[in-house]
Amino acid sequence: MSKTKERIRESNLRYKQSLGQNFLYDEGLLAELTAAAGVTKDEDVLEIGPGCGSLTKHLCDAANRVLAVELDERLIPLLHAFLDEKKNLTVVQGDVMSLNLQEVTAELKKPFAVVANIPYYITTPLIKLLLGGDLPVSRLALMVQQEVADKILAQPGEDAWGPLSILCQFLCEPRLAVKVPAEMFTPPPKVDSAFVVLPVREKPAVEVKDRDLFFRVANAAFALRRKTMVNNLCATFRVDRAKAVEWVTGAGLDEKIRGEKLTLEELASLANVIE
Repeated sequence: MSKTKERIRESNLRYKQSLGQNFLYDEGLLAELTAAAGVTKDEDVLEIGPGCGSLTKHLCDAANRVLAVELDERLIPLLHAFLDEKKNLTVVQGDVMSLNLQEVTAELKKPFAVVANIPYYITTPLIKLLLGGDLPVSRLALMVQQEVADKILAQPGEDAWGPLSILCQFLCEPRLAVKVPAEMFTPPPKVDSAFVVLPVREKPAVEVKDRDLFFRVANAAFALRRKTMVNNLCATFRVDRAKAVEWVTGAGLDEKIRGEKLTLEELASLANVIE
């Protein structure tokens, strides 16, 4: 049994399913995840959801400095006790979704990497928070459910292709790093997970005149599945069919094309012709 798992058992801590607490203890896997995240001594790391600190320990060894944000206040004493010798670690208790991350990360070297083991229910909001704000992030390395990884990595026309795919691929170059079976976690979740790495692009994948409008068009593409993009534009932008057809054909697209078939380039072309 790993020392971390032994500490958790001795503390009589009960895993909180409501917080998505599924911890990793396999040292070989933890080392593989750290290497996949690409952390080096030249950079700082924001770790979200350190849990019991098993991955945190490896990150501290690899990085210049680690700032770990943990929601569960019960874990804070355990993190301090287990990682007391890691002088390059700062632990903050709080909800990452409500903290002022600009202030919390003010002392980290810029840009910094983000490593997170996040529960399913905050995956999309957290990715939007990290990529959609003004945080100087170099890349995200995320442990997510396999279903979420499929969405992040999906290609146009695939069932998993959707708003999350577009957001991540517009701003990053995501790749699958490690598949992690459910049995590697304690307690094991009901589904397998995947560790995905998303290096942030120097500039977006496609050029758009108005980023907010681009994402509005992208979201419109999936507002009504199996419907044409013309129908989706009518519903989202409250325009008549003639105007929607004008936009779609003005972007060089077939007026019968379905929204879920559109590529980043086609969505950008469409957004750029909308007045």
